[in-house]
Order: sequence, then C-alpha cells, then structure tokens
Amino acid sequence: MAVFLFAHQYDEFGILSQLLTARRRGRAYCVFMTTGVPEGADSARRNRESLDVLGRLGIPASDIAFAGDLLEIPDQALLDKLELAARWLKEWLTSLPNLEAIYVPAWEGGHPDHDALHSLGVQLCKEIGLLRQVKQFPLYNSFKCPGPFFRVMYPLDENGTVEHSAISLTHRVRFLRYVLRYSSQRKTWAGLFPFLLLRYMLDGRQSLQSASARRLHERPHGGALYYEKRRFTTWTAAHARIRAWLHKREA
Repeated sequence: MAVFLFAHQYDEFGILSQLLTARRRGRAYCVFMTTGVPEGADSARRNRESLDVLGRLGIPASDIAFAGDLLEIPDQALLDKLELAARWLKEWLTSLPNLEAIYVPAWEGGHPDHDALHSLGVQLCKEIGLLRQVKQFPLYNSFKCPGPFFRVMYPLDENGTVEHSAISLTHRVRFLRYVLRYSSQRKTWAGLFPFLLLRYMLDGRQSLQSASARRLHERPHGGALYYEKRRFTTWTAAHARIRAWLHKREA
C-alpha cells in the first residue's frame, strides 16, 4: 500500500509512473492538501480533472481525498495552515494499515505549498516512525536557471542519492496525453509542458530520493528559488514559518 501526498490538483504529473506501478501492486491512496485555487474560488473543476487522470491509472475516487477542501486551505496558504493540516494528515496516515511507501513533493524551492507539504510529510512520518518509507519526487525548481526559467522533474543533488526508473516510451506518450486533460490550467501548462516534454524525451526516467528531517533546516539550493523569482514569498519568510511549526511539534 502506498500514499501520495500532493499540494495541488495536477501535481501528480511528476509521479505518474510510480502511481501506475503502485496501483498495479496494490492500493495507491492520494490526498490533495490545498484546494488548488485562490480563497473563495470553486475547486470542483480541478478536482474532476485529477479524478479523471488518476482514474485512468486505475485509482478509484474512494482512494482519493481532497483534504484542502475539507480544511479550507486555498492555494499558496499551506505555510500558514501547517498545524491544521498536520492534525488531519497525521490522523489520516495512522488510519491506513501496512504503509509501504509515502511519496511527497521534493524539497526544492519550486512552490511554497510544495515545500510546506514536504515539511508536513517528513515531520509527521518521523513522528509515527515511517520516515524510512518516505520518498520525494521533483516537480520543478530554478537551480542554475537564468531569469524566469526552471527545470521540470529535475532532482537536486542536495537531496541525496537518486533512484532512477525507466519510463517506457509508450507510457511517456500516454502520460503526456494525460497532462493535456488539465484544461483549467492551460496557462500554467503553456509554460510547463515544453519542459516536461524535453524531460521525457531526453531522459525518460522517474526520479526519486529519500527524505531527511535535517534538510528542513537547509535552503533547498543555492541561488534564487523559483518561488522567490515569482515573488510568492522568500526563503527567509517561508523557512521562518516552517521552523516555528517544527519547534512547536518538537517541544
């Protein structure tokens, strides 16, 4: 049994191959920790899109939880809702028996919600004795990228040894078709899709890394983080909130 933690609907694009593998081996539970939309907006369309794509991988709606809706955590707000999210997520994780693997977005400075969720997953799994089962998957980051550019599904060396698994050409084509089904995010995919296409064609592998609680106190990488370039927040501000939350959990 495996669990996949996502911040937003469509973040599953970064780990479609592992989702398919996990589902073939058993059950693959998925949870979305924000609504994926600004406060007050309707998340129903985004939810349907992820239900559609995950359903095509064989994951039933009954194994998918939209915690962001239940907890009313909008896009870009997870850093401010860490304890609220932690209470729900810890109870949910401990209700699932025989967890063999937990997958979380990588610690990479791409989106503040991704790093917030990484912190949640790592800290809670440490508390319940499942940290060894945690694997992180890269979505996007700006390491060594000039200006507004970024890398997609590019693992950072700072996060440790990379476990690569080949994605067949058939599955790469299949997954590229799937990501076109997120019609509500056309503007976002206009920027993401070319980089994902390049990654699939030039590399064609799923990359996973173990997770470390130590990394939660380290800047994801040198240079400007992507969320800093986009002016979502700064490393100083984001890490202050994560550090304060960790201090309360460990007190």
